Parts: sequence; C-alpha cells; structure tokens
Amino acid sequence: MNISNKTILITGGGSGIGYETAKILSQKGNKVIIIGRTADKLHQAAATLSNTIAFPCDITSEADVDKLVAELKANHSDLSVLINNAGKAFVYTHSETADAVSKARQEMETNYFSLVSLTEKLLPLLKKQPEAAIANVTSIVALSPAAVIPTYSDSKAAVHSYTLSLRHALAQDTNIKVFELMPPTVNTEFSKEIGGEEHGMPASEVAEGLVEGLENDQYQIGVGLTVGFLQGFFPAEEQAFQAINQR
Repeated sequence: MNISNKTILITGGGSGIGYETAKILSQKGNKVIIIGRTADKLHQAAATLSNTIAFPCDITSEADVDKLVAELKANHSDLSVLINNAGKAFVYTHSETADAVSKARQEMETNYFSLVSLTEKLLPLLKKQPEAAIANVTSIVALSPAAVIPTYSDSKAAVHSYTLSLRHALAQDTNIKVFELMPPTVNTEFSKEIGGEEHGMPASEVAEGLVEGLENDQYQIGVGLTVGFLQGFFPAEEQAFQAINQR
C-alpha cells in the first residue's frame, strides 16, 4: 500500500517501537498522531518529530477513548492507518504465589480488550478512506510463549487470533488491509527485565520492518528470530518453546 500523505494513529507512540515507527512515517510526509498515557513523555516525543501530534489517552479508559474518537472525527476525519502498538507486561513465572489472574486481567485489558474496542470505534472512519490499514503489534510469543512473561504471551496470542479473524472479515467488503507485526525481544525500556538490552533487536529495525511490510502488502510481518518461526524452522511446538526460552 502507499504509506505516504496519510493520517496515521499510533498507540503507545511515545517510546520504543511506536516512537521509531512515528519517526519513519512522519518523514514520509504523513500526519502522525501518537497517543499514550503519560502526557509529558508523549509531548516530548512529538517535539522531536515532524508532522506529529501528541494526544494523551489511556486506551483502557472508555472516557479517554471516546474523547480521542470525537477529536479524530472532528479534526482528523481522513484517518486511514491505525497502528495498535500499546502494551503492558508483567515479568514473573507461574507459581502458587504468582497472582497470575490479577496480572493477566491487566495485560488482557491493555493488550487485547482495549485494542479490540479502539479498533471497532475507528472502523467507521477507516471505511470512508479509499485505502486504509490496521496494523496490530503482537510478538513472537503469540506463536510460542515465553515462560517469564506467561500471561503477556497469552494476550498476544489472543491478538494474533483476533487479527486473523479481522483480516478475513474486512476483506469481504472494505478497503481496509489488516497487518500483524510479530517482533522478537526488542531493546526497549519495556524489555529490560527480560534481557532486552543484551539480546533485543533495536526498535528502529523493528519499525523499519513494519513500514516495509506495509508498503509491500506483507500481512504477517516477521522480524529477527520471528522470521525463522514463520518459515517453519522450528516445526515442533516444544522445539519452538525451547528456542524462545533458551536464556
């Protein structure tokens, strides 16, 4: 698809993959809107980019999302690309004291339920455009879980499933293309606890992979180690699990 001169919304756009994606897309002549929970961080990020607007929004807050949707309808009705990148994760392993249910509820709320809700609310705007796209950022752990982020892995598997169903549904009678970015561990603040600084891909390379995938209509976008998973280098489920959890 043509990924220039469009209006693009990126959730979790103040840092990491979201920020690096905003940087590339803003340089391609797009109007980029980044959203996130922390206003100061978001505005500081937008100040370093061209053609970029910061709009503080907690995607788990229905009131915040309704304000965002109203703003988009009023002032950015040409929105044609939604990049669902925001995420939340807890680092722990399953045990009798892990409090996994509480952690999973928070992760699913941010990573899955809020993503589905925001996407549904923006579909009417996206459907009006001659060419539009939704890109959901999942993870290699959507294919095989990482034991140190077990319920985060569950949430990404849910988004992977949702993306497949959404792509099928929207292909029937809309111009909306549905993409999925599946990075491995990325060197961001988000991944420090699980070795991101030592073993993670640079966020800039992941963003480059996303933009290249959008431009080439590559609906399932793998980068780094994920490429091997998607190409079937790890045919057995246990082999795939061991590859992710070898450190």
